[in-house]
Amino acid sequence: MYTKRLYVSGGSFYELQAVFDHVPGVVATRTGYIDAQSEEPSYDAVKSGWIKAVMGLEIAYNPKKTDISQLLDILFAVVNPYEKDGQGAAKGPMYQSGVYYVDAEDAPLVEYHMNFIMNRGRPPAATEANVTVNDPNHNKKLTRHCYAKATPLVSFHPAEPERQQYLARHPHRKTTIDFKRLRELGILQ
Repeated sequence: MYTKRLYVSGGSFYELQAVFDHVPGVVATRTGYIDAQSEEPSYDAVKSGWIKAVMGLEIAYNPKKTDISQLLDILFAVVNPYEKDGQGAAKGPMYQSGVYYVDAEDAPLVEYHMNFIMNRGRPPAATEANVTVNDPNHNKKLTRHCYAKATPLVSFHPAEPERQQYLARHPHRKTTIDFKRLRELGILQ
């Protein structure tokens, strides 16, 4: 079976793995360290900031059953791209939200989706005479800043075996993501 790969980050990589493991069309996931400044990153070294890297997820998916746009929709449904350095209790530069692609053909799709995310702001206020005031497209103070990054992948190092499928082995751990709600909405199987 032909598969493609996409790498994502944002908050706890345990939670991201638990989400994408249940997305139709995703055939495999691995937690790991994205763009690490070391050949042998470890969870403790990255979490402490001793080694600079982003904790993220490798997603292998069947492009006949899902596509990048659907994967990014799901990512940004559970990760807030307007929050700097993390989500929920997972705070710091190692938890930055982002999308990392490996195929040049994926760049336009990722850039298109990220452009939508970056330009999504509050709707302009209109008076009763339908005159627009405080148009966020012209006033940078009224728009939200997007902290999610989208770049080509430099490197990916799989996390240690005990970091793989962590929430599947520890189902009672408290999470920021509401998995029950995602299932109710039909986002997850």
